[in-house]
Amino acid sequence: MSLGRSANDHKSAAVKRARNDSGNKVTVVLGAQWGDEGKGKVVDLLATESDVVCRCQGGNNAGHTVVVDEKEYDFHLLPSGIISTKCTSFIGNGVVIHLPGLFEEIDKNEKKGLKGWDKRLVISDRAHIVFDFHQAVDGLQEVQRQAQEGQNIGTTKKGIGPTYACKASRTGLRICDLMADFSEFSTRSVEQQTHALCVTLLSLTLAASQEYAERIRPLVRDGVYFMYDAIHGPPKIILVGGANAALLDIDFGTYPFVTSSNCTVGGVCTGLGIPPANIGDVYGVSKAYTTRVGIGAFPTEQLNAVGELLQTRGHEVGVTTGRKRRCALCFSLCQYFLMVVLCLFSIALTKLDILDVLDEIKVGVAYKINGKRVPYFPANLEVLQKVEVEYETFPGWKTDTSAARKWSDLPPKAQNYIRFVENHIGVPIKWVGVGKSRECMIQMF
Repeated sequence: MSLGRSANDHKSAAVKRARNDSGNKVTVVLGAQWGDEGKGKVVDLLATESDVVCRCQGGNNAGHTVVVDEKEYDFHLLPSGIISTKCTSFIGNGVVIHLPGLFEEIDKNEKKGLKGWDKRLVISDRAHIVFDFHQAVDGLQEVQRQAQEGQNIGTTKKGIGPTYACKASRTGLRICDLMADFSEFSTRSVEQQTHALCVTLLSLTLAASQEYAERIRPLVRDGVYFMYDAIHGPPKIILVGGANAALLDIDFGTYPFVTSSNCTVGGVCTGLGIPPANIGDVYGVSKAYTTRVGIGAFPTEQLNAVGELLQTRGHEVGVTTGRKRRCALCFSLCQYFLMVVLCLFSIALTKLDILDVLDEIKVGVAYKINGKRVPYFPANLEVLQKVEVEYETFPGWKTDTSAARKWSDLPPKAQNYIRFVENHIGVPIKWVGVGKSRECMIQMF
């Protein structure tokens, strides 16, 4: 990633930049759209020079694809940096963990070549547990919404919402409870349930939980002290990879079609126990176009041949759900989050190569309500669904960019498009992605 300097020199310089009198600064990677932007690729890239890589929120409703040495890994709970053999991966207290899902994910990735994960994975004892009955409730609630309101939320049915609901109502169970007296853990688990189906599922879950407890025990640490020691101990490069994305944030996203946690920078502090003063550079990740999975307002959605082309060329299918992603050419949605909520240092713009075949590219630059531009992102979905989008149109470059490895390799029309996006959102673009692997990330500065 550097020119004329050794990898050790580059890392030493990065360590110095990441440290000040209050301890080590934490670098953060967040999604700036509706997820699926390629965060895993950026985290994997930065993890090669990091000492600690953390996951701060969400559960196995997230999906991150990482390609290394032509092998494709899919991560849902594991931090995307787990491939890097020189850094520790940490699952923080803000994450909700489905233990069967975690070990299924580990087993699948071991078969693809992931090795030594047990020597570099740490799990916070304060993380809440997702049970199978949470997943059952998630599915039942979706059925009820469809029957009563004619429209569901479009969840992944992974039990994430019901688990966070238990956490908020103070009835949840955490990893520390599983590590303690198992009879007490079993009693508290039974007390949570009222639905007959859930009770049946719970009896099956408890039978397996004791086995999971012993498998996970060597990985569990006091997460608060772990992060304190990482920040205030010897100089380290600490990286946080967010799950989901800004437009799915429980407070700032397209509510109620959102996830159940804070996917913006505040979730990093609460999900890991990091003081705000120790947040360093924050990188946003955006595709060169926009996608979302599931239901909800999407004013710039291309329900036409362009949308179908983006879906096909971009292989836009959810890693977790297998659902096709809805597609658009747009950046106006991101501006609100980039400037107000995410506080970004710079951006990684991914999947530029998917646009290579387009004759023209429309970029959403503003919303209008009743013919008047609005400087904000409407909170009310009925209003958002009625907005008029103002576009600017750019000529396509009609050139294969997948082999580009530096800025000068990109065609001038692609460069013009990138610079327009950069100027429009007011945040510099640090990386441009033109493919799946690490080598396909062009570093701008």
